[in-house]
Amino acid sequence: MNMAISNAQDNLERRKFMHEIEPLKTNRATSYKLYINAPMPMVTIFKTLDITKLIQLKEKGYKLNMSLCYCILSAAQKTKEFYLLPIDHKMFQYDQLGISILVKNINHELNSCDVSYNDNLDAFNSDYLQRVQQVKETCKDLELPDHMIIGTSSLIHHEIDGVINMYSGIFNNPFLIWGKYKTIGKTTTLRISFQFHHVQMDGDEACQFLDEIQNQINDLNT
Repeated sequence: MNMAISNAQDNLERRKFMHEIEPLKTNRATSYKLYINAPMPMVTIFKTLDITKLIQLKEKGYKLNMSLCYCILSAAQKTKEFYLLPIDHKMFQYDQLGISILVKNINHELNSCDVSYNDNLDAFNSDYLQRVQQVKETCKDLELPDHMIIGTSSLIHHEIDGVINMYSGIFNNPFLIWGKYKTIGKTTTLRISFQFHHVQMDGDEACQFLDEIQNQINDLNT
C-alpha cells in the first residue's frame, strides 16, 4: 500500500476517536484562560491507597502492576475530564482511554507500552500481558495515539514519599507514579503521586478520581 495513502487512512481512523473542540465552550473554559500559558501548569496530589485486595489478587497469579492499572483506568472512565486533553494550546476530546506502562526490554532499556481500557479484568489482563511481552521482546514502543493516555511509572524497589514536577513541556497527559508498598499486619498500603494539567481538571475532580481508584480496588472480587 502507498505510504501516503496508509498514513491518510491512519489519520482518518484516529479522528474517529479524537477531535478538536473549542476550549472556551467547555466546562474547562475558566481554567483554560488561567493556566494554558502557565510555565508550570501541572498539579500534583498524593494519596495513600489500601491495596490489600490487589495483594490478594497477586497471590492468585495476577500481576500487581496490572491490577492497579486496571483500577486506575476503571476510575478514570468515570471522570469525564479524563476524556479532554490540552495539546499545543488546543483542546481535544477523546472517546477512548488507555494507560502507559514503562517496560524494561531484553536490552535492559525502557520502552513505553499503551494498553486500552477494558471493563473486564481478565480481558484487560490478557491484553496487558500480550502487549508488555511484545514490547519487551521487540524493544519498540507500542502506542495508542487515538487514546487519551494516562502515564505511569512504578519504582517498586524504592521507598518514596512522592514525586513532583514531572513535566517536560511536551506531554500534558495525567501521570501517576508509585514506589514500594508497605505491609503492616494484614493491611498493605501504597502511596501514589498523581500529576495532572490544571486545564484538564481541578483539584476536586482529581481527588474524586483518587477516591474512585480506592473504590475500584475495594470492589474487586478476590
